[in-house]
Amino acid sequence: MKLLKLLLLLPIIALCFGCSSNSANGDLHLGTGGTGGMYYAYGVQLSEKLAGNGKFRKVDVKTTAGSAANLRLLNEKFLDMAIVQSDTLSNAIHGLGVFAPVGEGSGYAAVAGLYTEACQIVVPRNSAVKSVTDLVGKRVSVGERESGVLQNAEQILLAHGMTFEMIEPLYMSFAEAAAALKDGNIDAFFITAGAPTGSVLELAAMHEIRLLSIEPEIQNNIMKLYSGYTRCTIPANSYPGQTADVQTIGVKAVLVVNTEMKEDEVAYITEFVCKNAESLPHPMTDQNFDTQYATTDIPASFHAGAAKFYKSQGVTVEVYSGKSGKTVKASQD
Repeated sequence: MKLLKLLLLLPIIALCFGCSSNSANGDLHLGTGGTGGMYYAYGVQLSEKLAGNGKFRKVDVKTTAGSAANLRLLNEKFLDMAIVQSDTLSNAIHGLGVFAPVGEGSGYAAVAGLYTEACQIVVPRNSAVKSVTDLVGKRVSVGERESGVLQNAEQILLAHGMTFEMIEPLYMSFAEAAAALKDGNIDAFFITAGAPTGSVLELAAMHEIRLLSIEPEIQNNIMKLYSGYTRCTIPANSYPGQTADVQTIGVKAVLVVNTEMKEDEVAYITEFVCKNAESLPHPMTDQNFDTQYATTDIPASFHAGAAKFYKSQGVTVEVYSGKSGKTVKASQD
């Protein structure tokens, strides 16, 4: 089992080897996700805008398996910044789930909540699958290993009385899953991303699809059992052919940084993200962004540089002091 885990991690390790934190020389390494998701789109635009302002010589965007991988790579100093799901961040901080072997998290701190990510379950338009329980026996992509999607898929299935043993799980990136559905090689796929998501938009332009809703009672159960979730509506017409709202759950995308980053650097990035939110990718599902949104219900303490900026805006947050913290309720001064 240990050998298998190592083999699964080798591509990520190879990708990042030699790319340890370089913020001291003006370069930053930003962990995102697969190229078909909003993490990557957000990261690319953020890197271009930050580099264009001349503060950093280069912001190098890294594609990874997703949230869990990003937190591990931050802890191991391969990344300076990363985007992660709030629920995965909560598990990392408390040493739960896949993080249980390493215990409570440290080495990373929050900068800002960026936008709401919708848990999306995609099937062909003509599929007999009308609800999550219809996925029994089906070929389903549940996200890449070390991704937040994988955890969301497992928890959504469990809330419906199902396990991975009751489906044929496949571990694919967003782009791989979209291609597989189009070619008839899978019956459904889970993704967690801001909606509309690029890979799903591209798929919907070529192939008729549907998104499954999650019943309100199931949403309630998920939110009671697991931290980090919220109700989420994907508005009608978010995707071609989607004529009705889709009711689901969501999590918050959070920008986190290596705790060894300099205070002035992180203060600059925090201010930049907050003041340029409208020009950076954000989903149709989201509310208006402000400093309260950026700091509320973030399950981690904040980097001192981020806290410095928020204080200037009249918002007080918990500051990282050795452990990555617990659920933070920001207060308005």
